[in-house]
Amino acid sequence: MSSSLAPECSEKKERYDTCFIKWYSEKYLRGEGSTNECEGLFKEYKSCLDAALKQKGIHSMIEEARKTSPNNDNAKGLK
Repeated sequence: MSSSLAPECSEKKERYDTCFIKWYSEKYLRGEGSTNECEGLFKEYKSCLDAALKQKGIHSMIEEARKTSPNNDNAKGLK
């Protein structure tokens, strides 16, 4: 698995990635679970990443790119 864009969030990303791969391969693909059981871990990782990007001044550039994206409807789902 790859590390996070923000090194301080890599542990949270690894926990989420491990959970997601297990859920996806062992449950979702077998039709045993349609609800992503790892959503809480994803929210923790996203919160850490958002904070790191804000601290580094990157978050505002991402938001601006989303506003000017020709596929703005698709970019809204990434928030």
